[in-house]
Amino acid sequence: MALTTALILQNLHTLSGFEGEAGDDTPLFSSGALDSIAMINLIAFIEQQAGIEIRADEVTLENFDTAARISRFAIERAA
Repeated sequence: MALTTALILQNLHTLSGFEGEAGDDTPLFSSGALDSIAMINLIAFIEQQAGIEIRADEVTLENFDTAARISRFAIERAA
């Protein structure tokens, strides 16, 4: 299954307990929708879905603060 922004947002509630509305460009970490524990769960989910390994130095707001950035990062890493 391809990792899409819709799939990321669909699983956001389960991974983080976030109950608010979120779109492709909603800040997830910097807004508090994700905390550090939820981010670890999200990274594991992305690795499994995209078939990639994510290094600690790649976990930045530039790559992981929105569903759109996460999807773009995973697609680039999987290529």
